[in-house]
This record gives sequence, C-alpha cells and structure tokens, in this order.
Amino acid sequence: MKTDMDAPPVLGLPLEAPAVNPNCGVCAALARQRADARAAGDFSKVADVNVELRSHQAAIS
Repeated sequence: MKTDMDAPPVLGLPLEAPAVNPNCGVCAALARQRADARAAGDFSKVADVNVELRSHQAAIS
C-alpha cells in the first residue's frame, strides 16, 4: 500500500490567443465566436475556439 503522495503536476503558462488571418473567412468567423464567448464570460468556450483556430491554421499551413 502506497502511503506517500505523488509530486504535484507542473503547469506552464497558458498559451496566448492565436492571431487571426484577416483574409480568411473561417478565421474571421472563429474570431467572432471567441469575442462573443469572451463578452459572455464563457472562458471555456474561448479556450475551445482558440484550439479550433490553432487547428485550422495548422491545417492550412
């Protein structure tokens, strides 16, 4: 039986919000969703949209 605790996880700083390509309609739509979520205080949605933006940008690169 284990009687000691595991070491605490080491967390890094949060990633910065990805930049939006102004010439991309998908980026613009996601930026609007992110702004709406931030205005509503839904920071979980903000994080989700940031992930989607990064995935989109990686797919078109």
